[in-house]
Amino acid sequence: MTQRARIYADNAATSQMSEAAKKAMTQTMEDCFGNASSLHKEGRQAAAVLSKSRKIMAEYLNAEPREIYFTSGGSESVNQAVMTGVKFALAKNKKHIISTKIEHHAVLHTLGKLEKQGFEITLLGVGGNGIVNPAELGNAVREDTAFVTVMYANNEIGTIQPLEEIGQICKERQIMLHTDAVQAGGHINIDVLKENIDMLSLSAHKFNGPKGAGVLYCRKNITPERLIWGGAHEGGRRAGTENIPGIASMAAAFEENCLNIEKNAGYILKLRDRLISGLSKIPGAVVNGDLKNRLPGNVNMCFEGVEGEALLLMLDMRGIAASSGSACTSGSLDPSHVLLAIGRSHEVAHGSLRLSLSHYNTDEEIDYITETVPKLVETLRNMSPVWEKIQKNKK
Repeated sequence: MTQRARIYADNAATSQMSEAAKKAMTQTMEDCFGNASSLHKEGRQAAAVLSKSRKIMAEYLNAEPREIYFTSGGSESVNQAVMTGVKFALAKNKKHIISTKIEHHAVLHTLGKLEKQGFEITLLGVGGNGIVNPAELGNAVREDTAFVTVMYANNEIGTIQPLEEIGQICKERQIMLHTDAVQAGGHINIDVLKENIDMLSLSAHKFNGPKGAGVLYCRKNITPERLIWGGAHEGGRRAGTENIPGIASMAAAFEENCLNIEKNAGYILKLRDRLISGLSKIPGAVVNGDLKNRLPGNVNMCFEGVEGEALLLMLDMRGIAASSGSACTSGSLDPSHVLLAIGRSHEVAHGSLRLSLSHYNTDEEIDYITETVPKLVETLRNMSPVWEKIQKNKK
């Protein structure tokens, strides 16, 4: 019997590198190994690659190259953005920060640290659809509000936030806005000018680029706060010899994805909707997040009476790579803070499954997933005293 090829449906955790990204990386490693800060020919070649990559990243964000700073990834970019907001806040003697309850922990943990240092943090709730109400954000703004940080799209349930409305509110109130766009970059069109975004964070490995490369966009009148000291790299705002192969690879992946956003989204949406339709037939299944304002490849569902980790392990044994939420919190036994924020109970939240698709997935893979998951859910429920109790209570 021929062994079935594995199905990768965990693209929100990380995505496979595209051929364009791999080609750019290997070519740069072989032909452009110099230090971009060196004055000799090899250094100038590296500097030229750095400059070209900066222009590419800027072009598809509707930014200027000088507004692009290269980092090691999303977490560093987010931390640098938040600390930049803090620097500007302290200069104006303001200590109130607005964010949301569904942010990635790169934001929430950083804000938690700031709270211990005397900042006041307002975390906005979201509706059952996982979307922030711009009016509530506007009402939360105070005289001492320093800055706002709201993610572009959620990493667990895929909901896309109304950034243009939020950006307009922040512009009118003259408040700095940062958005964690790690899940959105390369998958939906982003226009930092149209959406009045002051700072934005990206991570290459979420859009078919390499791990270890990221971007912090800072509007030209904003100088990023240094997190790493030592040299004059990145305009003196981020010390350390630039990862030229990683940056070139990231730019190639970003350009390829941005050029094909509409084509890829149309294809992935059909897979996603078919998958949601198939899994929704499971008794006690519920879809998490808004069905319309959602990333094309995100499927997040809860199955009552099922332990999510057990379901993941059984799926893995059957050749399907999935997750129950953020890969960054996979070691935690606590239910997802995102699912709790949209009103799921602890018991239901523990039975979550996230399947995140890409343009590399196929119709045949969707067929296999929709055949496999219901059987595994039924098996787990037959073993579960919790499900038995739920059924008795319903009767």
